[in-house]
Amino acid sequence: MTAITLRPDQPFDLDLTLSCGQAFRWEKAEGWWQGVACGRALRIRQDADRLTFEGADAGFVRDYFRLDQDLPAVLASIDRDPAIGAAIRECRGLRLVKQQPWECLVSYICATNTNIPAVKRRVGLMAERYGEPIDGPFGTAHAFPEPQALAEVTCADLWDCKLGYRTESVRRAAAFATENPDWAERVAAIPFEEAREALMEFRGVGPKAADCVLLFAFGFFEAFPVDVWIRRIVGEAYLPGLTGKNCTPAEYDRIRRFAREHFGEYAGYAQEYLYCARGPARRAA
Repeated sequence: MTAITLRPDQPFDLDLTLSCGQAFRWEKAEGWWQGVACGRALRIRQDADRLTFEGADAGFVRDYFRLDQDLPAVLASIDRDPAIGAAIRECRGLRLVKQQPWECLVSYICATNTNIPAVKRRVGLMAERYGEPIDGPFGTAHAFPEPQALAEVTCADLWDCKLGYRTESVRRAAAFATENPDWAERVAAIPFEEAREALMEFRGVGPKAADCVLLFAFGFFEAFPVDVWIRRIVGEAYLPGLTGKNCTPAEYDRIRRFAREHFGEYAGYAQEYLYCARGPARRAA
């Protein structure tokens, strides 16, 4: 068991960070969060300014939770109006975790037109059936399967992981990533808009999925994913002219470009804080 003491000038809230919907392989049990991240099975808890954990070293925990990122400076840069100010006060300490690009890509392919529990179930089934076993502090866990492992799975078997119409998208992504093992490095090395277009070349990756992967796995903090909740919040607080039930491509583009201009280079943090602050009853959706 390892422990680190958090800096008093760098807030961190483990519960908010792991419950806000950005990553799908974490569950809380008896005061501990347990999950699999980047091939490691971890158990971690927070008691005030102390993080206690096992399954990884302190360097990994700091890197994964971005504990060395200057969060007060990030939040000061986006705190530009009453709506985001209230969200910052309510959710202060939420940090964006650093996810592995391949797992994040597949997770958000699986996240289209669904809810968080369903995504967790799909990702968990793929890991359990096709991922390498890991001896962890809470028993045997499974790493997320490598691209080649999923590329070799039959369509019927992948369908059995509850993927539904997303099955073919996952299979094609796995085949591409197997044939192009440097795909993530290439995405990380190009400007944001080009990276966004590159991700949307994957079948099943639309604007929202691309923005989520860029934000959560590649550290493009200007990305501003727009789902039904964010569209509603932006319409109520910033762009009252938004109408209709569905977000058209033109409207999506208008919202994300507004957010980038209004919140600046850390618009993605604004998105996550606005999403987190939408209310306890809505967070379960």
